[in-house]
Amino acid sequence: MMKELLLVNYNIHAIEQLSVNERTGYRDKNYYYFIISSVDKEMIHLEQAALAYYLTENGYYHTAIPIPTIHNKWFVEKDNQYYMVLRVSDLRNDQKSSHGEALAEFHHVSATYSFEPKEISSYGLWKELWIQKLTAFEQKIKQEASANMNRYYRLLVDSFPYIIGISENAIQYLQESETEKRYDQSDQGVFSFRRYRGNMLNPIIWMDDLVYDHPTRDIAEFIRYRLLDDTVSQEEIVTFLHDYQRERPLSIFSWRLLYARLTFPIHLFDFMEEKFHGNSFEQYYEELKNMLQKQTEYEYRLGNLFHDLNVDVEELAIPTIEWFVK
Repeated sequence: MMKELLLVNYNIHAIEQLSVNERTGYRDKNYYYFIISSVDKEMIHLEQAALAYYLTENGYYHTAIPIPTIHNKWFVEKDNQYYMVLRVSDLRNDQKSSHGEALAEFHHVSATYSFEPKEISSYGLWKELWIQKLTAFEQKIKQEASANMNRYYRLLVDSFPYIIGISENAIQYLQESETEKRYDQSDQGVFSFRRYRGNMLNPIIWMDDLVYDHPTRDIAEFIRYRLLDDTVSQEEIVTFLHDYQRERPLSIFSWRLLYARLTFPIHLFDFMEEKFHGNSFEQYYEELKNMLQKQTEYEYRLGNLFHDLNVDVEELAIPTIEWFVK
């Protein structure tokens, strides 16, 4: 079906099927092609497309960019579903610079982009978005718990006051940080990823992963999952941030945003959101119980992060949340 879609609508003769980052793609003689779907012609794709084209123009040839059909349309409709085809010129199989340096260079290049997207930008909006998320989830959990009387939702209801508390701490910290005047040019908006998990090391930069935000979004999300993994040493995080700062030093404002984002339990909200769409409640119960147990260690490691990074919070007058440190 998909090879037919490429042939009929794009005149692309696929000769090989492949898989990259768990996505199925096709290759002709010169390029790699991947098909993404959408329930409608979302504006978000077009904003991401502009970012993707900018990246390819600036040397990121492993970025997946959308291509028009032979009839000069961006979307193909088939069986009440819209599809867009992404083309990649080259797969990145080697990384010449360190991980931290690669992300810093990516942020440096994208900071020169002249326009701020509207639909995919979270720049300067974290506080409002976090408040909206907290309110929406509180209401949703009440509804779901009433309809699903099981161990998973009982545990979720019991633990949600903690999630509210730590979220409010993060929101308060962020609000206080907004008065911080020690910022610089590196605090301007950049191309970022929805949830950065080492994307710069992947063979392809996926257009539909791109967002527009403060650079500490990517740094925080990478560190978050390192802090949650007890097999990862703090030294890996220290090396990553040291390499990043060699190219783009963090301002005091950036340090405060980084700390605020790591305090806000985005990983717990992502987990809950995903489970709203399923019904394997016994499995979810075990996973949630495990995540809550990990949260204690996460807070401890976060509480010691500045010390491990050799950041003197007293000298720089950076406040921290005392109850994280045990």
